[in-house]
Amino acid sequence: MRVVIAEDLALLREGLIRILQTTGFEVIASVDNGPALTQALMTHRPDVAIVDVRLPPTFTDEGLRAAIAVRKRIPGLPIVVLSQYVEQLYARELMSDRAGAVGYLLKDRVMDVGQFVAAVRQVASGSAVMDPEVVSALLTHRATDPTLRTLSPREHEVLILMAEGRSNAAIAARMFVTEKTVSKHISTIFTKLDLGLSQSHHRRVLAVLAYLEKPTETDKTASG
Repeated sequence: MRVVIAEDLALLREGLIRILQTTGFEVIASVDNGPALTQALMTHRPDVAIVDVRLPPTFTDEGLRAAIAVRKRIPGLPIVVLSQYVEQLYARELMSDRAGAVGYLLKDRVMDVGQFVAAVRQVASGSAVMDPEVVSALLTHRATDPTLRTLSPREHEVLILMAEGRSNAAIAARMFVTEKTVSKHISTIFTKLDLGLSQSHHRRVLAVLAYLEKPTETDKTASG
């Protein structure tokens, strides 16, 4: 699986290269700034890219902007964005095209090599994977939404685990219930959120995230 890495911290960049190379990936390019990232993605069209949000020359959201711009030219190009902190705006922008194959992880998650590699593989296969802290922040932001408040605590837990990219089997194991019970919860969640069911797990996740992305009245007031 061919990977492009964009990270300006040399130590972390080298660490990512070693992790990926020892777990079956081929790192075809590693860069440390936004313009170089754009060129690498357009030239190599990798199976997945791992991108730091903040890159030179601006050190603001250069990496994210480059990734989003390239995905407009190469729809669905798998991107895993790494961030030092939970930044809800970045998460929303990343999933705004709803094309799938996106991940938003905190850099601390790289320390768990198995979990990190699994997330990269999921995104490369077309799934959406959000860091648990990012999902929690998004849901908290929408805690006053009347539709979201119709979910039971159990359904709320399932929704979070779905948004993290977990399969029905993984959710069942995490919650100590059967897969049949998980399926029932998911069915109820989609009914309450007025979201159509899909046979594709990552499309179900994207549907949930798309719902969470919709602006609340508070957002509209703030933007106005």
